[in-house]
Amino acid sequence: MKPDLIETSATGAGAPGVDAKDTSNPGPQSTILYLEGVTVTFDGIKALNNINLLIYEGELRCVIGPNGAGKTTMMDVITGKTKPDSGRVILGKDLDLLRLDEPRIASAGVGRKFQKPTVFERHPVWENLELAMTTERKWYRCLHSKLTSDTRDRIEQTLHLTGLMPVAFRAAGQLSHGEKQRLEIGMLLMQRPRVLLLDEPAAGMSDRETEQLAELVESLRSTCSMVVVEHDMDFVARLAGERGRVTVMAEGSVLMEGTLEQIKKDETVIASYLGR
Repeated sequence: MKPDLIETSATGAGAPGVDAKDTSNPGPQSTILYLEGVTVTFDGIKALNNINLLIYEGELRCVIGPNGAGKTTMMDVITGKTKPDSGRVILGKDLDLLRLDEPRIASAGVGRKFQKPTVFERHPVWENLELAMTTERKWYRCLHSKLTSDTRDRIEQTLHLTGLMPVAFRAAGQLSHGEKQRLEIGMLLMQRPRVLLLDEPAAGMSDRETEQLAELVESLRSTCSMVVVEHDMDFVARLAGERGRVTVMAEGSVLMEGTLEQIKKDETVIASYLGR
């Protein structure tokens, strides 16, 4: 049965419950994610070579670099898909993610979105959001479950935030590529992540879809920390702004960190990635 959702067209930073404060410059804020000395070797080749990365609470960090730089491998390590040869990965103050498997890392608050969206295509959009919640989903409980007011409120807020309220009752398989990308981000938000990892979220999108995605990601600054791996430099420029930090990776190492303007002027980065 369809939930009694309030259908409006609110989107972006004006959505209910969203604080659009500027956190592009984290300053003295506490650390939410810390990688120290992480090395991963595949068949004698170092996919990651002594990686160090520090992400602050509420920060939006963009990570750029050529194919084969180790960006996806780094995300694999953070989410438990790949175990490193050495190093540490700490969430919050002292949670060692290397001691946990993938489901426990997700439960600890690390959400990951892959480049290709994964949604329940035969289910309506709102039901995708409900199914994504971190609640017990044994079959006999699902048969008798009801949509509580709290769940309905969270679904409504996420529909507003992602701009998907107008298609809330449409099957997810009927959505455009951009809408599916925003839906998957919404599904991750239903799990209340502490850190959100987005792997090339703008890939394959039209200019309008990219703009809508940028608005969504910018509106999430106050809700969780984010690491965005992306090749679209215009998209990176919008997210990073003038003060946001950008990490450049190459050949399994961190080549440089700084503002986008600093990175654009660095000769080593120009030679290895941006070109002249």
